[in-house]
Amino acid sequence: MSIAVAVVGLLLLARLYQIQVVESAYYIDKAESQYVYTKTDLYSRGSILFTTREGSMLSAASIQRGSVLAANPKHIVGSPEDFCNSLSNFLDDPVEKCIERISIPGRVYVELANRVTEEQVKEIDNLAVDGALLYKNQWRYYPGGPLSARSIGFVGYTDDGTELRGKYGLERYYDEVLFEKQQVVSVNSFGELFSNLGELVYRKDESLTGDIVTTLEPSVSRMLDSVLMETNELYESKLTGAIIMDPYTGEIVAMNAVPGFDLNDRSGATIDQFNNPLVEDVYEFGSTIKALTMAAGLDSGAVTSNSTYYDTGSIELDTFTIRNFDGRGRGTVPMQEVLNQSLNTGVSYIVQKMGKDSFREYFLSYKLGSESGIDLPNEAHGLVDNLYSPRDVEYATASFGQGIATTPVAAIRALAVLGNGGKLVTPHLVKEIEYDNGRVKEVRYPDGEQVISPETSEEISRMLSVVVDDALRGGNVALPNHTISAKTGTAQIPDPVNGGYYEDKFLHSFFGYFPAFNPEFIVFMYTVEPQGVRYASETLTDPFMEITRFLINYYSIPPDR
Repeated sequence: MSIAVAVVGLLLLARLYQIQVVESAYYIDKAESQYVYTKTDLYSRGSILFTTREGSMLSAASIQRGSVLAANPKHIVGSPEDFCNSLSNFLDDPVEKCIERISIPGRVYVELANRVTEEQVKEIDNLAVDGALLYKNQWRYYPGGPLSARSIGFVGYTDDGTELRGKYGLERYYDEVLFEKQQVVSVNSFGELFSNLGELVYRKDESLTGDIVTTLEPSVSRMLDSVLMETNELYESKLTGAIIMDPYTGEIVAMNAVPGFDLNDRSGATIDQFNNPLVEDVYEFGSTIKALTMAAGLDSGAVTSNSTYYDTGSIELDTFTIRNFDGRGRGTVPMQEVLNQSLNTGVSYIVQKMGKDSFREYFLSYKLGSESGIDLPNEAHGLVDNLYSPRDVEYATASFGQGIATTPVAAIRALAVLGNGGKLVTPHLVKEIEYDNGRVKEVRYPDGEQVISPETSEEISRMLSVVVDDALRGGNVALPNHTISAKTGTAQIPDPVNGGYYEDKFLHSFFGYFPAFNPEFIVFMYTVEPQGVRYASETLTDPFMEITRFLINYYSIPPDR
């Protein structure tokens, strides 16, 4: 008996080897020809939610329900041409491709469209085409399309093509929360009967997946995207971006850069458009940084708002000449006019009064060279090595925003210090995680460091409000009932090939917060290489004021004067 059992066992092993190894390709093809549909647990992933002004939530990224459209060529009545033409409005590929695929002999399943909406399903059902098959399906859907696209991000297949994971933006940063693993089982008509029995026997382990609730406000985001597109197209800029943030909490209510792309249809978009330059790219922002220099001078006691200096129009430092934007000297000048007229010699004077060490300490405390901690991937460090130079000229150029570079998000964090009482905040886009098990986690961010005193914050806010009331467009854009603190910046763009700076390429920036005292919002804008204009006051003043008026009206911000 033992010998008989051993012989039978050896025969079985030999037969298994023949089937699974020697003739595996034959049996795989035979099995595949019997499969009607590869059944996959319907695709699922946590949602990304906008938060409206009233506190309700709207979907920024969700799951769209629909079907897969397929064909069983053995059941088609009539010619392949007639079949494909009747479904031409729903196919992913051209009709010719459809005809070619369903004409291959021996096939019983051909997938024709992967994302058929529920409305289209009804249309296909009404056509009653023999051989057409519909199977339930789900996929990632972005109701806003291009809205806040660079911040929301999207999903894509992993390198091995087996899983859909977050690739950019919040989709990537919070992928571990949003991701829900799929189970795939190929079934035939017999196996379909037993495909779900495992769920009755095995308990699935609980995973901490769920939805993320953002601070992004959909109406504000839509307004911002519209303003950015208008500005970018008007001046034919390479890129225009902006951030709107609560200066006290770091909550970002809107954030994007254009040209952008539609999250539901990314065909034609470039990798550069998928990246988020507000977080991943660094720039020399020019004169908007003068506000930080003035605040450092006030806080250190090197100057007061009543201090004056004598402006000859230029300063010689380390064999270099630093000039005002127009090259003119203005004689005895008070500190307020340094901001009003954006004088390079004025902020260079403040650095000389402070001393290099003190100036460096303040600028490093603004964290211009550090990550802000924003919850988006690939955040870049600023470039502030010039603050360690032994040469005086590097500190002078840094005082007016040249020679040091930072990300827009790090810039708005530093500039928020001026209006919020002197504290660094952590910019962020997510405030809550709602787990599938019902638990809600509030996402907390660290308290900011005190960078300048509350008194300095109040004084620099007053000075910047005078800039808007008296100097910006001659005071013609100031609002009668609301104070605004703001500053423009025009920076030359570095030439990476020849060194130095281009003579005809500029980056314009603009920041402002309002009301000037106890501000509700801070806005930072920039546009790269605008055409036909020289100064930021020409390009960004009107867009900034449009954003400001919208926010004042939308949030019913009460007058402060």
